[in-house]
Amino acid sequence: MIIVFKPHATEQDIDHVTDRLRELGLRTQISLGEERTIIGVIGDERILQGEPLSIFPGVESVTPILAPWKLVSREFQPHDSIIDVCGVTIGGRRLAIMAGPCAVEKLEVTVEIAHAVKAAGSTILRGGAYKPRTSPYSFQGLGREGLDYLLAAKEQTGLPVVSEILDPRDIDVFLEKADVIQVGARNMQNFELLKEVGAYDKPVLLKRGLSATVKEFLLSAEYILSRGNRNVMLCERGIRTFETHYRNTLDLSAVPSLKELTHLPVIVDPSHATGRWSLVAPMAKAAIAAGADGLLIEVHSNPECAMCDGEESLKPSRFNNLMIDLKKVAEAVGREL
Repeated sequence: MIIVFKPHATEQDIDHVTDRLRELGLRTQISLGEERTIIGVIGDERILQGEPLSIFPGVESVTPILAPWKLVSREFQPHDSIIDVCGVTIGGRRLAIMAGPCAVEKLEVTVEIAHAVKAAGSTILRGGAYKPRTSPYSFQGLGREGLDYLLAAKEQTGLPVVSEILDPRDIDVFLEKADVIQVGARNMQNFELLKEVGAYDKPVLLKRGLSATVKEFLLSAEYILSRGNRNVMLCERGIRTFETHYRNTLDLSAVPSLKELTHLPVIVDPSHATGRWSLVAPMAKAAIAAGADGLLIEVHSNPECAMCDGEESLKPSRFNNLMIDLKKVAEAVGREL
């Protein structure tokens, strides 16, 4: 349920409503807009049957929300969320480009790639320190050492860092060393992890699960917002279908669909979606044309020797050429790069 207050509603009016809702065992999330205050009601709305909330002082309207998600919905927040990551805005007119190696390997390689992607126009450095791999014998990442390498690259380039968390027990080190916490596709429905990252204000990049529907995706985001963290970005990274020619099927129709349903920024990962470097550039351009707020792209200075996903990584020169083309696409759809 969404409760909208009149422009001149007082703080006492708002407290009167929230106190009543809490008496009934419901939780509230308050959104303070420039003209109006909105309360999102969390819990079983059937409790409110017969409650005359619309006649409470200061209340303009009361709208039941039929969708199972509330805080991520545009009914709760009509305007787009804009997330600030160390001065980099995500969700506004300017596109956010997150680029870097799939897995952090060596300090000098990480720093080299960071300098290259920054020179091309990337605004955030991506890199995996902890790697969830299908095979237990594959490279699992450097862990905390990898986060230290990313932090060193940030100190030299000024690029904020996004990296993936796997275990709620690592939250303290991610709060200290990462600027954006990525929750990967395999953990999209790891609800305890979602609740943990939701307990802090640190920006979260939530990836869509391998076979998740849009509904399931948004409900996972709802877990994070319901714990108080409003700084959530959604990432479409392809879903599993019957096709085997490329790794996953990039569901570009999810981009405008998500933009209709939610105020959260939408990022697209064409690297993991396609699994082939030759497909990354065309799908990146298509994602921007479809309305994405940014991209997550794998870049490696020597993909042939990469310890993880070298086949889908762009060399810095190809990434630079892609950024030049993306500027043209961005201008065509009213965005900036």
